[in-house]
Amino acid sequence: MKAVAVVPGKPDSIHLREAPKPSLDEVPGGRGVLVRVLRVGVDGTDKEINAAEYGAPPPGHDYLILGHESFGRVESVGDRVRELSSGDYVVASVRRPGGSLYDAIGLQDMTTDDFYFERGINLRHGFLAEYYVDAAEYLVKVPERLKAVGVLMEPMSVAEKAIGQAYEIQRRLRVWRPRKAAVLGTGTLGLLASMILKLRGLEVTAFGQKEAPYRNADLLEEIGVRYVSTQRTSLRQASVERGPFDLILEGTGFSPLVFEAMDVLAKNGVLAMVSVTGGDRKVEVPADRINQGFVLGNKVAVGSVNASREDFEQGVRDLSQAELSHPGWLEKLLTHPVRGLENYRELLGHLTSGNGVIKAYCEVAPLS
Repeated sequence: MKAVAVVPGKPDSIHLREAPKPSLDEVPGGRGVLVRVLRVGVDGTDKEINAAEYGAPPPGHDYLILGHESFGRVESVGDRVRELSSGDYVVASVRRPGGSLYDAIGLQDMTTDDFYFERGINLRHGFLAEYYVDAAEYLVKVPERLKAVGVLMEPMSVAEKAIGQAYEIQRRLRVWRPRKAAVLGTGTLGLLASMILKLRGLEVTAFGQKEAPYRNADLLEEIGVRYVSTQRTSLRQASVERGPFDLILEGTGFSPLVFEAMDVLAKNGVLAMVSVTGGDRKVEVPADRINQGFVLGNKVAVGSVNASREDFEQGVRDLSQAELSHPGWLEKLLTHPVRGLENYRELLGHLTSGNGVIKAYCEVAPLS
C-alpha cells in the first residue's frame, strides 16, 4: 500500500513509499480491525517530525509513517470484535499503552513512562496511508452524519481532555460555577475549544495575534465568542474589561503567555496548558505577585497532553451538538484539502504557507 513517511532524525526526509498492507492477525485475540483511511489531518507536529526535531520509528523499522489525525471506515473485523462492523466510520486514538500503572488502566495519555508510544509520532506508525490495523478498544465510532467533519476528532479530543481535566480538578470546590473563559490561540484547537466552552454555557473570549477582520475571528463571532487581538489589547487589559476569567486554556505555543495567564486568572480559577514549546526562551515575571495570587486565590495550573478514549467519545457528542447548534460551522474549519497521498509536499506546505489555513488534510479516499 502507499504511505507517507519520514526517516526520523533526517531533516526533510518526507517521502511516498510502498509499505506492507496490514492484516487482522497483527492484533492478537481476534480483536483486530482493518480500517480504510479516508482523511488524515496534519498539524505542527508533522512539520516538526519532518524537521527531525523529534520522532522515532517502530522497532525494526528505519521509517515512520506520519499522521495522527485519522478518519476512516471499517473494512473488516476480527472474530472477537462485537462493537464495530464493516462500514462503520471510526477515528483512532493516538497513544498506546506502555508499562506504567496509568497505561494498565487505559489512561496511557497520563503515562509516567519516559518512553511513550504514539501513532504517527513516536515508536508506532501513523495513519497517513491507505490502510491501518488496530485493536477495537482504540477505535471510536463516529455517526455517519458527522463523516464530513470526522477528521477534526483528534484536535477535538485534545481540547476535550484539557477542559474535562479543568472541571474534574475543580470538583474540589463542590460548587464551582465558571462563568467566563479565555482561550489563548485561535488555530484549530482554539476554535474547537471555544466551541466546547460555549456549549458548556460559558462566556468565551478568544485571543489571537491578528487584527480582525479575518477568517478565524469571523468564525468565532458566528458562535458568539468575542475575539480580541493581542496587537491591540493585552491579556491583562482584557481581563479587567471582560473578566476575570474562571478558566483559561492556553494553546499558543508562546510560553511567556502562560505566566501572564497565571497572573490574571480569577480566584478559584484553573489554567489548562496544552501547547508544547521547545527552545530555551527566558522572560522576567512578577514572581511574587503570581505566587501570592495563586496561594491566596486557591488557583490551579495544569498541563494536559493527548487524550483518552473518554475524551474522544465526548468529542463525538460535542461535534453532534455543534452541528445542531451551528449547522455547517465545523466544515468551515476544513480549509485546505489535498487529494491523494502523492501530493504530500503540498499537504505539508500548507503548514507554513500562512494563507488562511485552519485545517489542512489529505483526502486519501472518497468519503462514500
